Amino acid sequence: MKNGIHPSYRPVVFKDFSCDFAILTRSTIKSSETIQWEDGKSYPLVRLEISSGSHPFFTGKQKLLDTAGRVEKFNKKYAKAKS
Repeated sequence: MKNGIHPSYRPVVFKDFSCDFAILTRSTIKSSETIQWEDGKSYPLVRLEISSGSHPFFTGKQKLLDTAGRVEKFNKKYAKAKS
């Protein structure tokens, strides 16, 4: 392998703040934030909006969010013509 062309592959913490779920794994992603992990060491932190701890497929809990009337807009657009 050539020297200096590969990214740094190191331990990183991915944390979903919506459900306080965190996982320590290895990655090449860059982050300016750090977090203290359970082992007492400090690791780079990557903030997540959704993870297996909060995704409906894994939790079995469906959250229906209707933002700006999207459901009504869809139903109105694709509603069958009444006879």
